[in-house]
This record gives sequence, C-alpha cells and structure tokens, in this order.
Amino acid sequence: LWLIISGVITSTVLFIFLFVYLSCKRKTADPEQAILLHELGVVGDANFDLNGQGNVNNDFQLFSFKHIASATSNFNPANKLGQGGFGPVYKGKLPSGLEVAIKRLSTSSRQGLIEFKNEVRLIAKLQHDNLVRLVGCCIENGEKILVYEYLPNKSLDFSLFAPRDQNALDWKKRLDIIQGIAQGLLYLHKYSRLKIVHRDLKASNILLDSEMNPKISDFGLAKIFHPNESRAITARVAGTFGYMSPEYAMEGVFSTKSDVFSFGVLLLEIVSGKRNNHFHADQEGPSSLIAWAWELWREGRGIELVDSAISNNMVHNEALKCIQIGLLCIQENPRDRPSMLEVASMIYNNDSSQLPSPNRPAFYYKFQEAAEIIEEQEENWTVNQVTITEMNAR
Repeated sequence: LWLIISGVITSTVLFIFLFVYLSCKRKTADPEQAILLHELGVVGDANFDLNGQGNVNNDFQLFSFKHIASATSNFNPANKLGQGGFGPVYKGKLPSGLEVAIKRLSTSSRQGLIEFKNEVRLIAKLQHDNLVRLVGCCIENGEKILVYEYLPNKSLDFSLFAPRDQNALDWKKRLDIIQGIAQGLLYLHKYSRLKIVHRDLKASNILLDSEMNPKISDFGLAKIFHPNESRAITARVAGTFGYMSPEYAMEGVFSTKSDVFSFGVLLLEIVSGKRNNHFHADQEGPSSLIAWAWELWREGRGIELVDSAISNNMVHNEALKCIQIGLLCIQENPRDRPSMLEVASMIYNNDSSQLPSPNRPAFYYKFQEAAEIIEEQEENWTVNQVTITEMNAR
C-alpha cells in the first residue's frame, strides 16, 4: 500500500514540476516579448489573457504569431484591407469565429514601434461605444501586431468623399455620426480613467460599424494628461495638416482644445461632404473649406454649405446649428473654443438661439491673401514660417 501511495505522490510531484517548467519556458521563450509586456504594464493584469486563442470576451489578449498567420491565411493579399504609416492591415477570423482587423507593424518603422506601444497602453484601458476596441496584440520573434474589432463599413472618408452614388450618407445618419464622435471625444477628455488628447482626429480615423455607428481609432499619437494638466508642448509636431489647430501646428502646444479644433473641421466636412485639405474653388474665392464656411456664414448663406447630395432630406435648423458649432470649434484662440462637454450639450440642445456667435476662424484666407502670406513667409524663411507655408498652401 505504501508503495502505491508513494508512487502516486511521486507521479503527482513530477507532473506538477513538468507543468510549471513548461509554463515558465513558454512565458520566457521570447525575451523581447517579456520586456515589452512589462514595459506596457500588462503583465500581471487580471484581464490579460495569455492563451493566444482569441476567445470572445472583453479581455485584452496576447496572440501567438501562429494564430495570427492562421487568421489571415498567412497574410493573404486577398485579405488586405489597406496600408497605413504603421504597416499593412488585414482582415482575419479567429478560431472563435470573431472577425478582426489585424495591423502588422513594418519591421523598419521606429516610429511605428512608438505608436504600437502607445496604442496598447491606451486603448486596452478604454471602453466606449464610440471608440474602436483593441482585442489584443502579438509580440513574437520581432513581430509587432495589433488586433482590433473588425468594422465592415471602413472609415468615414470613404462614405463622405468617395464618388457619389445613391447610397450617400443621409442627414440623419450624418447627425448620428457627429453625435457619436462628440461622445467618444468627450469620454476621452473627461469621463475615461485617463484624460487623453487624441491629436489626430480626422475622417480617415473614424471607423464605421455595420450600423454606420462611428468609432474613433488610431491612438498612436494620443497623449495622456494628468488631471490638473491643461496643455503640453512638443518639439515633434505630428498629425494631419488641415485638422491641426494653429497653436499646435506652429508652436507645438496641444490640449483638449486642439482636439476640439479637429472636431470642428471634421464637423464641417461631414455637413459639406468636402475635404478641408483638398478644397477647390475659383481664384477669387476661399482657399479652404474653413474659409468657405466662414464666408457663407457671414453672408447669411450658411445653408449653402450643406452637401447637395442631402439637400432634400436635411433638417435646416439642425444643419445650421452644426455649422455654427463647427465654426465655434475652429476659433483662432483656444480659449474661445468650447470644451467637448459644451459641444455635446450644444449638439443635443434643440434651441440654437442661445449659441454664441463665432468670430473669424483660424486659417481664414482667400487665394490672393494666401499667396501674399506665403510670399512674405518665404522671404523671412524661418522654421515656423515654413510650417505655416506648407499648411496655408494646401
């Protein structure tokens, strides 16, 4: 009997030892993975799933490269959704049946690695209906991969600026999108565990789900603010011209009011169906969507800004209210711009008579004025002025 008992005990001890050894070996097999996970602050998190399988739940998961390759059919070109500065994006399907978008970092991209770390640090800690959900990541043998929920209707710019057809976004859906983006941004600025400035809000960073609900994406440039911190300064201005606030583009100063400026530009694009960055007008007219919106508003013709594709189904007072809010968001001085809490209140308030009157917005130039400014800047030729020249010459 004692021989049987001792044999069982010995076998049990050996089994436990082997299990612990194999588990430790698996977790330490890739030193880079261990270092990065520790740096990203996800090791030891009760919500961090290390099974690599991609179960359907709200936990952030670490995927093996084998599972990622299988999900994308070995990164089959037929599954490629697009190409960004970070690297290619593929559609994939996990063993659980969950469809995902898989973003693979280009191995030569140093900036991509910085943005990869930023995305994992931030999005893994955020949950809101109007923010894209980061399902997990893969860090293995030099590979850096982000796994997001898959959103079938692509980004907002496809729906707004693609060649027009019968399926153009109607006014109700555009208003829903405006409200959703405002709610997502308000969450980042005020109601999330972290106070976050996005820094790159634009139409191509708004993804649309199967119901055309908007989700803010791409947090590679986002910055965490301390609760009592109101602004920050950077020597490396990164973002998208046309959406960047003047204080950020020219001085590197950014805050929640920088995001408000970007939201204002985006709002005017949604209403008009025109890009601020690729605005075409005659040589006597405005040089940008911002300038055109201000000209029309000042002359009492604001309704003419509305996309002609939806002129028959728009609600006039709602459209005019959105244009007015957009102009308030793009004021030159950040102190003159509303907060996102105020913006959300304005959007949902049916009484637009109480809204403040906007002043002339930032970056307001006609073509002739813009040419004169560019000529003057090129004569002075300083770093800041070159930046301004690039921005105003769009």
